[in-house]
Amino acid sequence: MSDFGFSKKLRLLGAADFQPVFKNTRYKVSCQQLLVLATDSGTPFPRLGLVIAKKNIAKAVQRNRVKRLLRESFRHNQSLLPTLDIVILARGGLGALSNEQIRRKIERHWVDITQKARKKSDTRETENAG
Repeated sequence: MSDFGFSKKLRLLGAADFQPVFKNTRYKVSCQQLLVLATDSGTPFPRLGLVIAKKNIAKAVQRNRVKRLLRESFRHNQSLLPTLDIVILARGGLGALSNEQIRRKIERHWVDITQKARKKSDTRETENAG
């Protein structure tokens, strides 16, 4: 059960943790309501940061619901994700989606970001071998 925890070591907490992701974004996946940015992590596990602005989701109840759903999805998928620092930014309209719609969108983004990261690591391994 501890494999599905969300301890502090799995979170991007301060501005210093978020800056490398914003400045050196290596992987980007987006849809109308979500933007997922990621960069290689210096840790042996993926880490998550959330940017859920009041401007995009006005009501605190909706912001908290979205954050809860995103964290829960990350917890369940963290063992499948590559070692990346990941920042999820909410866009307008996300708060209006149902829980199931949000889950489906973020699950799709996990798959996409994992495929992009694997594709780049395979390319680097091929270049280093040759």
